[in-house]
Amino acid sequence: MSRRSRSKRDPKPGGSPSRHVEKKDAGRTAMTAGKRLALALLWLALLALSGWFIGSRLELSGDLRKFMPSAQTPAQKLLIDELGEGPGSRLLLVALSGSDAETLAAQSAALRERLASQPLFKLVANGGENGLEAIPERLRPYRYLLSDTLDTQTFDREFFAAELAQRVQDLGSPAAGLVEPLLPRDPTLETLKLAEAWQPASAPQRLHGVWFDRRGREALLAIETQAAGFDPKGQQAAVDAIRAAFAEASADTPTQLTLTGPGAFSVEIGGRTAREAGWIGTIDSLIFALLLWVAYRSWKAPLLGGLPLASGGLAGLAAVTLLFDGVHGITVAFGFTLIGVAQDYPIHLFSHQRAGLSPWASARALWPTLGTGVASTCIAYFTFLVSGVDGLKQLAVFTVVGLGVAALTTRFLLPGLIDPAPRDAADSSRLARLWQQVARLPRLNAVAYLVLAGIASAVAYWAPGVFWQNDLSRLTPVAPSLLARDAQLRGELGAPDVRYVIAVESRDAETALRSLEKLQPALETLQADGAIGGFDSAARYLPSRATQRARQQKLPDPRALQRAFGAAVAASAFERDAFEGFIEDVETARTAPTLSPHDLEGTPLAVTVDGLLLQSRDHATALVSLSALKDPATVARVATQHGARLLDLKQASESLVAAYRQRVLWALGLASLLLAATVWIALRQPRRVLRVLAPMALTTLLVLAVLRGLGIELNLFHLVALILAAGLGLDYALFFDHAGDDRAEQLRTLHAIIVCSLTTLLVFSLLALSSIPVLRAIGGTVALGVLFNFALSLLVTRQRAPEEIAA
Repeated sequence: MSRRSRSKRDPKPGGSPSRHVEKKDAGRTAMTAGKRLALALLWLALLALSGWFIGSRLELSGDLRKFMPSAQTPAQKLLIDELGEGPGSRLLLVALSGSDAETLAAQSAALRERLASQPLFKLVANGGENGLEAIPERLRPYRYLLSDTLDTQTFDREFFAAELAQRVQDLGSPAAGLVEPLLPRDPTLETLKLAEAWQPASAPQRLHGVWFDRRGREALLAIETQAAGFDPKGQQAAVDAIRAAFAEASADTPTQLTLTGPGAFSVEIGGRTAREAGWIGTIDSLIFALLLWVAYRSWKAPLLGGLPLASGGLAGLAAVTLLFDGVHGITVAFGFTLIGVAQDYPIHLFSHQRAGLSPWASARALWPTLGTGVASTCIAYFTFLVSGVDGLKQLAVFTVVGLGVAALTTRFLLPGLIDPAPRDAADSSRLARLWQQVARLPRLNAVAYLVLAGIASAVAYWAPGVFWQNDLSRLTPVAPSLLARDAQLRGELGAPDVRYVIAVESRDAETALRSLEKLQPALETLQADGAIGGFDSAARYLPSRATQRARQQKLPDPRALQRAFGAAVAASAFERDAFEGFIEDVETARTAPTLSPHDLEGTPLAVTVDGLLLQSRDHATALVSLSALKDPATVARVATQHGARLLDLKQASESLVAAYRQRVLWALGLASLLLAATVWIALRQPRRVLRVLAPMALTTLLVLAVLRGLGIELNLFHLVALILAAGLGLDYALFFDHAGDDRAEQLRTLHAIIVCSLTTLLVFSLLALSSIPVLRAIGGTVALGVLFNFALSLLVTRQRAPEEIAA
């Protein structure tokens, strides 16, 4: 069908502009090649300066909670907190091996000494501590309120006499050096009892004074960082400090360091991702430059072709920096991926430029088609703004601004820099022969289209295996051997179960601590029955105020205490004035205000309590960590009977992923409707609209069918890749539609789309070879999308030229 009727509203690059526009374009085109190059270099310099300016003010965030929907269940809320602030996300596990036990013990002690004084760490434990450092001097008088001694004993003469007799034996034992400094103020050694009671319930064995594994071949340490789990810079600094301290402590020995835990894994993932992205990016840049140089026989084409994309990326980054409090690293990574379609914009301009046509006229003629594609894609991404997820809102702003700026710079800046009289792609004999082969391909009619769509849908839906991948651990690039090593070290150190935790919801910390005290006997029964190997809670370290007050009431007044204790001392081997500070400490404990979590701030004890007692303004959640959990059903039943609940954090993470995916799917559904409406408004003809949208829709189904047919479980990153593939498909179809039945214009469009698709295909094929699951998912999906979109655009959207019809 002839397309001459479209020339008024959608002129071809060969159309005749007005004389005024011709003169204006001629004036612009008269610029010398040297001046054009100078302006291109100036543009590049401005981009470099802008990049430096934005980078100096850019605050990258690694907080995964920005890409999570609002938590709805207690388990989800706890998971969101634990992802960033919980002690589990801060814990690093260290194993030293490869030397004899005595050497490893000395190196463990040296490592702890070097790290404990650094502000990067909250806790560095290797079993060499006696536990007394958890009770600073200002809290020592409160030992009788924290210890359970008064729950079963009375401070009378008989009790003190037995204690003093035991002290005589202690002073004659190897422990004398530890006991003697405590005696003047603490003849009952309550401080030491607390320190022993607060040791981990499943602590590993000690050799040469430090923790070792069961075989005695590895020295073990547990380290808690100050940096939150979502702070990549903080975790990197902590890991670097540990490695530096180890290098000093293990000099000239064959000792090896093993470091595991969420922070170590995040550093490992970040490093591997950066390395792979680096070499992939380098190869991509070389491929992009080489293809553009070969396609346009000009060394300037790669430089000019990259300017709009770089401009769009920096503009998107600047917009997110201005509008949001911190830019998420995922926003940057995915943002630059999604605006990758912008690299096609200058390619279309290059391929349609030819002698006798001003670059400004060419850009003006291409703009309706290019603008339609950009507007459709941007409107689709705008739907992320209503997703309710902060990270997706950032991604929407980045992508919309980036694509818009890339398109506008291609339209209004790039024409002034390109060669006004390059070789016409339509004159290529090779391209003409290729087009003849394409013209012989059968058209994909409605029946064939529907059959393919039906088959693809059936394969995608009924392929064996799980359709959606909800398990985040399956996306980690950490080697299975390292994950197994982490599990082994957790078992050796008695670290709590990272999947299950008991939660007690209360209105405040005091109520939560009372609930924990009521729950404790039931947990002890579960431990005795073997349902759990051990447990830990805040009440183990800080009793409720009610319990503390009850213990205060059992403390005798100074006169009664002096009478009972004095009689016991007189009958012992100790001097009468040996315990002058004891009476004072007991009176302080008897009359002082009871302790609250706030009173522990600044002490090592606060580290433990804060991790097990999560407080907000009007709510508190007490956690009971479990180790060696063998019977979740029984534990869950007992917890429920005591007003608590057993939370499965793995199930919570999967439900969060499902909720997040649901948000994205709703946004994509709305985006599809808006995209179709935009194309309809731009083209106004039902058949043209269907020809443009059909390849993109069928490609999506075919890609899903291939992935599911290969047994691949789909995840969120496949969805992101499908969005990009759809944008590419829309671009291909719009330009084939724009070419109409003009043979020369069809050849120029084919040339442009071949260059576009080859660059994109090679780039994402490299990503598909990555060892990082996220990069592999995006790369494979987009590569398939490029192939299907290109083929279907030729079979569905391309129109037959008059000479084809005549033949």
